[in-house]
Formats: sequence, C-alpha cells, structure tokens
Amino acid sequence: MDTSTKRHLLAITVGWLATRALTLWLLAHSARPSWGGFRVAREVWGLYHHWYGVLTHGAFPAHDPLWQYPPGAGPVLLSPALLPGLTYFQGFVALALAADAVTALALARAGARPGRSPLGAHLWTCGLPLLLHVPLVRYDVQATALAVLSLLTLKRSARACGAFAALGALVKAWPALALLGVPPGRHTGSAWRTAAATAAATLALLALAFRDPLAFLLQQGARGVQIESLGGTLLSVASHAGWPGTVRYRYGAMEFVGPYVSTLAHACLALTVLAFALLSLWRFGARRWTEATPFDAALSAVLLLTVTSRVISPQYLVWLLGLAAVCLTSRHTVQRPTAVLLLAAAAVTSAIYPLHYAEVTGCTWTGTALLLTRNGLLTAAAALSFARLWRSTRPHPRPGHLPGSGLPRRVTPAGRTPAAL
Repeated sequence: MDTSTKRHLLAITVGWLATRALTLWLLAHSARPSWGGFRVAREVWGLYHHWYGVLTHGAFPAHDPLWQYPPGAGPVLLSPALLPGLTYFQGFVALALAADAVTALALARAGARPGRSPLGAHLWTCGLPLLLHVPLVRYDVQATALAVLSLLTLKRSARACGAFAALGALVKAWPALALLGVPPGRHTGSAWRTAAATAAATLALLALAFRDPLAFLLQQGARGVQIESLGGTLLSVASHAGWPGTVRYRYGAMEFVGPYVSTLAHACLALTVLAFALLSLWRFGARRWTEATPFDAALSAVLLLTVTSRVISPQYLVWLLGLAAVCLTSRHTVQRPTAVLLLAAAAVTSAIYPLHYAEVTGCTWTGTALLLTRNGLLTAAAALSFARLWRSTRPHPRPGHLPGSGLPRRVTPAGRTPAAL
C-alpha cells in the first residue's frame, strides 16, 4: 500500500469517526424542537419496537396499514436483540452505525485498488451527515450497504453480486436495480440466477418462520401523494393558487387529500412505468460497457424511480448517496455531476426534514420553496444521470462514417467534407 493510499484511508477513518460522533450527538439532543423533536427517533422506539413485538410472536404485522415493507425487513427489525445489554433503541442505532461502517470500508477498499478512486468513500463519509441524524434511526443504511456490496463484488463474483442484490431487495425492494447494469453475457445469467435462487430460498425460510410474509403487498395500492414527492410539490404550489386540499397523516406519511389527488397519484404511477420503459430501452440498446457502467446504471435507475414515485422520504437520499459513492470509486464513471447535485439535494432535504417540517406540512411559502428546490435538484439529477448513461453506452461513430447513418462520409480531394465548402 503506497503512501497516498494510506493517507486517504487515514482521512476517511478520521472523517468517519468525527462525523458519526457529531450525528450521535445530534441524536442525543434530538428532543430539541430545533432538531425535529422526538418525531425523528420515534420511528425506532415507537413503530419499529412495536413491530418487533409482533415479529417475536412469529408473524408479520399483516393487519397494520403502516407495514409496507418486504419480508426481509423482519430480520432487520429483530436484529437489535442480538446485542444483549442494550435497549432496542440503542441496539438499532449501533447496528445502523455498523452497516454505515461496513459501507465506508467497502468503498475505501474499492477506491484503494489500482486505477480506482477514493472519492466514493469520501462522498459517503462526508455526504451522509448532510442528512443529520436521520440515517441512524431508519433501516435504509442496512439496505444501502447490501446494494453497495452487490455492485462492488460484481467484478470478482457475479454470484456474490446477485446474492447481495437479492438480500437487499428482500429488505427494501430497490437494491434489485443493482443488477440492471450487469454486463451482457454469462455475468448477467450468473448474477440473475443466483439472485433468484437466493431470493427464493430466503423467502421460503421466512415463510416457515413467520406467518403472512407477503402481507405488505396489500398495503401498497392505497397510498396517496406524499407531500415531499414531486406530485406533492405541485399540490403545495397549487395550494397557494386556491387549491382546497389538505394534508393528513395516512399510511405512515403526511399525504395530500382533496380534488385531483387520485389523478395525480395515477399520473405518478404512469411516469414510473415510463421510467421502467426507458431503462429497458437503454438496456437493450447499450453497446459500450466499462467497469463503471453497472454502477452508473444502478444510480440512474433508482433516481428515475425516486422522482416518479408517489413518496419521497428523507431517507431515500441515503440510497442515492450510497450509489453515487459507488460510481465515484471508478475513474470511468459519467456520474460525477450527478453526485454533486445529490449532495446539494441532501443538504436541502435536512432543511425540509426535520428542521422546517412544520413549514412543509403547512404548505407555507418557505416550505414550498424548499420542496421546489430539493425536488428540482433531484429531477435535474435524474435527467442528467440518464442522459449521460445513455450517451456513454452508445457506440462511437467510426472514422469516415456519418454518425448514426452507417454510411461512409464523402470527402473532397482537399480533405474537406461538403459541409465545410
């Protein structure tokens, strides 16, 4: 290991310890209204702990409308019991920190390899604290860790990539998109077969251990338009123009209720279908692949599905920062501008929640402006990410041929094209 690599690893270690100490301090003082009050941590010691009690009796919370997670979330919510001597809340935070550390270590090791970049580990180390203490009290760090490991293990083992992606998908669905950019050929088949086998085996074990493992599917269709989503931003703006809707707590989120909300929710679903169609079109048309293409494709896919979703929660930025960090471990990535936009979006997200959430739920001008800024950044990041991914995988025109035509370029004896005459 050369001196430069050692310096980078030392900087990442020191930075991680310092920033995580700060987020722990924020969590310890989160009761202050200026830091969001008890609502930030209530998810763990209230809702998650309640589900923990149900899960210990061998069943998923099938009749709870707030339970909207795949069955792999069950073991994650039970895992604090593995740390004796700690309360449920303390154990949950400790395991979230452990998943965070594993992610940082994996990114640092990937960035230390010859021809790779340490920027990914730096982005994760310095970017995650932009979300303040929220990542410590949500289990999105654990799901992100599985997605990061899936992508980083692809080069050495397509099977490991598939296994990690499947486990992540059973925890929170979206890590399955890590397989979108697996290079065509035997790698694709190996990764997807392993993912399918891992998912089937794990789901079978969960079905044996718990009742109603697929109950979460019953709770998805009734979701409305959450106030922090792109559709919610439009309704927040419309409220200043006289739209008569209101904000209510439904299905674990603050959602809009009123005229045209159902129509907007269906429009979001249609946009999600369109996003899947664009990603499929990219996949079938891609011709050029680099070591960074799987990373770039995963980030682009999750971004597109995030901005078209009916729900955008603050912790979604954990996913995006993790995937952006993976992209930056490669010097071949085309997603550096996207990563900059995501860092800005993460900073604004903290202003939305928890710092000014009352303004957001009240649809004040301040709250609306924050939503417009954050979701504008995310939309720009999604469009830029997909455009750069698309261009990076198109074949370069061969010398002497007209781009996109397959026809030879006619050259004059003087060496100039007719257009230049």
